[in-house]
Amino acid sequence: MTVSYFVRYEIVPSNEKAFLEYYKTRHVPILARWPGMRRVVLYTGVAAKDSLQVNEGRTFLLAQLEFESQADLERAMQSPQRAEARLDFQEFPPFAGTVTHQAMTSDEAWRRDA
Repeated sequence: MTVSYFVRYEIVPSNEKAFLEYYKTRHVPILARWPGMRRVVLYTGVAAKDSLQVNEGRTFLLAQLEFESQADLERAMQSPQRAEARLDFQEFPPFAGTVTHQAMTSDEAWRRDA
């Protein structure tokens, strides 16, 4: 079991390409220095046809910051590197919308073996 800190960007950037480029090249390297960080995974939306009526999400970007344990996450949340990431947030290319943060544990429920 791992612990992940998800940052959900329900936003509309002024320039989508510039926002993603900044995030990948400037912000992720800061996140990678957080103590105990195992990996950073970025999710971006793709068009998908669903034969059933569903409420489509409005997430532009979902960042998953993965840690081995709750203790690792808590240590990272108090680190100078996290403070640096918060400062860098102020430098993001312009956007409108909401950014939310949530820590969650994972429990793999099923996997197809190759």
